Amino acid sequence: MTEKKNLVGNAQTLRPAQVAGCTPAQVVQWLAEQDLTARELQGTRVITGLTMDSREVQEGDLYVALGGAKAHGASFVEAALKLGASALLTDAEGLEIAQASTDIPDDFGIIICEDLRRAVGPLSACIYNSQPDDGSAPRLFAMTGTNGKTTSTYMINSIMKALDHTTGLIGTIEILAGGQAIPSKLTTPESPHVHSLIALMREQNITAAAMEVSSHALDYRRVDGIRYDISGFTNLTQDHLDQHGTMQSYFESKAELFTPQRSRRAVITVDDEWGEKMARGAADAMGAENVVRLTTAHGAGLTALPAHCGAGDWALVDVARHGIGHTFTVQRGDGTMLTTSTQLPADFNVSNAALAAVMVYESASDGAERELIKKVLADPATVTPVVPGRMQLISTAPTALVDFAHNPDALKRALEAIEPASSEGKIIIVFGATGERDQTKRPIMGEIAASYADIVVVTDDDPHGEAAAPIREAIVAGALAAVEGGARARQVLNLEPRSHAIAEAINLAGPADSILIAGRGHEVAQDVAGTDIELDDRVETAKALEEAGFVVLEAYSTERK
Repeated sequence: MTEKKNLVGNAQTLRPAQVAGCTPAQVVQWLAEQDLTARELQGTRVITGLTMDSREVQEGDLYVALGGAKAHGASFVEAALKLGASALLTDAEGLEIAQASTDIPDDFGIIICEDLRRAVGPLSACIYNSQPDDGSAPRLFAMTGTNGKTTSTYMINSIMKALDHTTGLIGTIEILAGGQAIPSKLTTPESPHVHSLIALMREQNITAAAMEVSSHALDYRRVDGIRYDISGFTNLTQDHLDQHGTMQSYFESKAELFTPQRSRRAVITVDDEWGEKMARGAADAMGAENVVRLTTAHGAGLTALPAHCGAGDWALVDVARHGIGHTFTVQRGDGTMLTTSTQLPADFNVSNAALAAVMVYESASDGAERELIKKVLADPATVTPVVPGRMQLISTAPTALVDFAHNPDALKRALEAIEPASSEGKIIIVFGATGERDQTKRPIMGEIAASYADIVVVTDDDPHGEAAAPIREAIVAGALAAVEGGARARQVLNLEPRSHAIAEAINLAGPADSILIAGRGHEVAQDVAGTDIELDDRVETAKALEEAGFVVLEAYSTERK
């Protein structure tokens, strides 16, 4: 057993302290067990880790050098050697580059494999022993879908904590492992990071962990070699078409999670045709006995199960407004009921909470745990976690919320959720669209904003390398077209920078109004032409509210700081 240095500071350097170590010959053997052909050319150094980035190499690492868009990873073998790499895994092209550019020591391992992307995940699982058969690995929850992944994973963790589990999380906002909070740059990190994190969690006696799994993660094999105890599906709406091209292609990427190689059990939200299609495909792949269907649509109008629910299916019933949140019950076809509530606003958070509750219940190991789950769900705090940048309430008069909604469906749902209780109140929205992403959704988002808000303030999101003004103009065009067709909005503004747009929106607000600052949520820097500009919507919103004479919630008050 080799002692590894556990560097703390970012997700890429979090490693388990104890790694058994292996030889290049064992690596070739492990790959053969995955039906991957590999050749060991040389090397005797012990391998105690794995990375795909030469800048992240730690002593003892196997450096995996893949071909890239700009350069082959083998061009950086010398840097990996200097940082203490024990071996290189690359393809024939990479070997040629490495041998031509670097004086490679005889004891440095060299392994050749032509299907590197497929090799990395399973190999990471072997090197880090992330999910051994002895039951010591954390209970793993996966969540996929277009909207709701982050909130649902936080809800799962909150429920598991209430059940006295020590929890971990891998997601969009942060990675939590052993009490350490690490800001996250990817919805799902690369597979060596994921496996090392799971191994670290196991080492630190974390007993349950929830993970967001994006279509990108599945397409780029970032979760290869992991088998989740239970996986959930929220919904599928237009997003990421710049990558997938069509909704069918997007669906097929998500469906890869619901296979027996990746998931033991699944809970699929079947509120529309995509959910139904996902459930059918999952049942075919995993076996119908391992797939649970959950209906959350129209829960507010239901007092009993829909007729289509089978004995093992769940449905949301008896939804009632309670404060800014809701109380509700999810009922299974056999009569089992879970009654709970969440104080997170919006109908979609009821769906998120229902999915989280059912996933935890379906993951229970025995009847005693199921009874305990029913008990802890009775406490509203159990499914009311603080989720940074997800319908995050900044003030109550006016109601001001910051949310990550950045696609048409999420924007519509968020706007529907903040309709003022008083007929005197109006809805004001501030939002933009991300540059270098799906351009077709920009006018659609403008149309939705004009249909559900009284005042639409269009501003910049993250332009990235794209000119900001044309992005705003495409959104404004959609909004104005909707107004000409009789939409709700009576004012459409095009303002930049974003901080100014937020301030102007709040200056137009009264105490009875609802203000939604949408698109960036928890993010604290805005990417403009490759430069990160410090910007936190929560900070800007609180500042503008106070300057306008409104009172913000204590956590955001500048007067207490």
